[in-house]
Amino acid sequence: MNQAAARRLLGLLGLGARARTVVIGVEQVRVAARRGRLALAVVASDASPNSRKKIEPLLGAIGVRVVRGPEATALGSSVGKGAAAVVGILDPALARGVRQVLVQEGVPEEGERRGAKGAPARQGARRIG
Repeated sequence: MNQAAARRLLGLLGLGARARTVVIGVEQVRVAARRGRLALAVVASDASPNSRKKIEPLLGAIGVRVVRGPEATALGSSVGKGAAAVVGILDPALARGVRQVLVQEGVPEEGERRGAKGAPARQGARRIG
């Protein structure tokens, strides 16, 4: 992720924190996901494997999109904390804004398959025969 995209992403997360439409930390994100309130999750690029193991299977099973964000210290400081491995976005409009920033910068979402030349891979197409 380049610096411009990271700065825009962190700015949006800061707005969400001031509006109280984000949850911070692994446990709060898990609780929000189980309650069906989570629209998007931003995982720090340097999140520990243990934290990722707690978050990614749950979010994948529920169908919540996950995006890779900047480092945990930058992610945490944007929402008023020291460091945060994951920030969950509750507001669907804020989640759309974050996804727009990432799409404009060409940053794929976690689990999104990329085909040749960086284009999104066709999903659902199967080889027969």
